[in-house]
Amino acid sequence: MRAAIVILTLLCALSARALTDTMTGLFNDRVRSVQTRYQGDIFAVPMVTLGSGERLTVVFDHLSDDREYLRYRVVRCDADWRPSTLAESEFLDGFNESPIDNYDFSRATTVHYVNYWFEFPDDNIRPTLSGNYLIQVYPENDPDDVWFQTRVMVSEQTAVISAQASSRTDIDYNDAHQQLSIEVDTERARVDDPFNDLTVVIQQNGRYDNEVALRHPLRATARTAVYEHMKPLIFEAGNEYRRMEISNVNYPGMHVEQIEYAAPYYHFSLETDGSRAGRSYLFDRTQHGRFYVREYNSDRSDIEADYAVVHFSLDYPEIDGAQIFLDGDMVQRRFDPGSIMTYNRATGRYEKVLLLKQGAYNYQYLTVLPRSDKATTSVIEGNKYQTVNEYLIKVYTRRPGDRTDRLIGVTFISTEQ
Repeated sequence: MRAAIVILTLLCALSARALTDTMTGLFNDRVRSVQTRYQGDIFAVPMVTLGSGERLTVVFDHLSDDREYLRYRVVRCDADWRPSTLAESEFLDGFNESPIDNYDFSRATTVHYVNYWFEFPDDNIRPTLSGNYLIQVYPENDPDDVWFQTRVMVSEQTAVISAQASSRTDIDYNDAHQQLSIEVDTERARVDDPFNDLTVVIQQNGRYDNEVALRHPLRATARTAVYEHMKPLIFEAGNEYRRMEISNVNYPGMHVEQIEYAAPYYHFSLETDGSRAGRSYLFDRTQHGRFYVREYNSDRSDIEADYAVVHFSLDYPEIDGAQIFLDGDMVQRRFDPGSIMTYNRATGRYEKVLLLKQGAYNYQYLTVLPRSDKATTSVIEGNKYQTVNEYLIKVYTRRPGDRTDRLIGVTFISTEQ
């Protein structure tokens, strides 16, 4: 039966990593459903304000019958997510390791797992410097075996950021793109030269592949930097994310065609997807690529939602030399073996199987064309100027002589009016 094939496929997930890898990622094939929540909100930016007492909660599962003794540490990174050269004493008050003591066992599930959670910062790990922080989780007895890592931010929130997005861009008008204009007021942020000492990073819908960094504004005064009419501020508009729900193992949810049980997994076969590039825009309120863990009959979904095998299929001709990837938080926004679609010549479709926890999921198909270093939504999803997109804007500063970037402001805007 296909279950045996699926299990082998799922267990060949990434088990090795490059030391230079600082993206959010899973490196242990039994770690699943990693989420970073601010006050329980999956939509909130994974950021705390320096010195505020705010905390993030990192939640994850380990597919196992037994509890493991785990710890976490942080790697401080510069604006481009390269590890900084600072000593730990320069950015931490306390030790750079902390035990993960909170856990619970799954209940009444066919797949057994242990659900863990911990907070950052905590009494052991206390950042004293703003910036990017990479949280790494590992077994207590093997610090080199990183199970997973996730990106978070500690911001000073001293820069005041104003931003707008428009479909009236410098390259088209209400067509296929959206363009941002940004103004940064640095009066409270200890920035001497706004033209040369700032880096502004923009991210669309949590994607890493089309993230841009601006080293200089279009113009600046003694306290304000203005970023507008610059090519990097123009983004493909994309399309609303696709949605599917696997919260009920007895009845097909949204976009589910069939449910089967082949021990030890339930199998959810989704309705076959197709290209939306040539279709008219259709508004849909989505989670912008996030997922929400939910078992329809439980109020403790973190430990009572089961794991199931989900079968994705895309009816689209094979594109010679191109690669198609699933995109969304369910695959950590990475382009790797865990997210790439495989073309099945027998069915004439691109296919993928994922082991996912019950809940509601958003996803889309991104295409990397030959001789391109960036993914595009144009091939499968299409670009509709009306699409509701989220933009995360981060402002860093590094003055002459500084050895690292400080994060002085973070803001988040949506094109939904």
